[in-house]
Amino acid sequence: MTDLPPENVQSYPRPPALEPVPQHIIIRHGGVLVAETTGAMRVLETHHAPSYYLPTEDIHATLRAVQGNSFCEWKGVARYFDVIAGGKTAARAAWCYDNPTARYAALAGHVAFYAGLMDEAWVGDLRVIPQPGDFYGGWVTPNLDGQIKGAPGTRHW
Repeated sequence: MTDLPPENVQSYPRPPALEPVPQHIIIRHGGVLVAETTGAMRVLETHHAPSYYLPTEDIHATLRAVQGNSFCEWKGVARYFDVIAGGKTAARAAWCYDNPTARYAALAGHVAFYAGLMDEAWVGDLRVIPQPGDFYGGWVTPNLDGQIKGAPGTRHW
């Protein structure tokens, strides 16, 4: 079993921290492997479950760019993708920062996935639970404590 150290999401910093992930990350959808890596990065932001970013070279699914973007005050402009794998399409299920701000430059060439739109996502041998709500893309693992944003009424605090 993968032992992840206890972490309280309320103690994550603002601006968010960016750090490498030592654990093996796996994502599946449509009965096939979407991505597998030991080279992920994660973003840790106050009251958020960590968001995991995987190197594009470790993604096996088709990513189809979709219209629209969003702006993060820390990381910059994100663009979105449909994820196509195993004959299934998950709409707007992944995003990336092509030109992240200098502090988050290491995210260039990495893609994050909404765990709730994939069939399964794993950190080591721990199955991920999606962050509540439909706005945030954090991955909840059993080692996390504290109040995680995303549930109704928590979006803007």
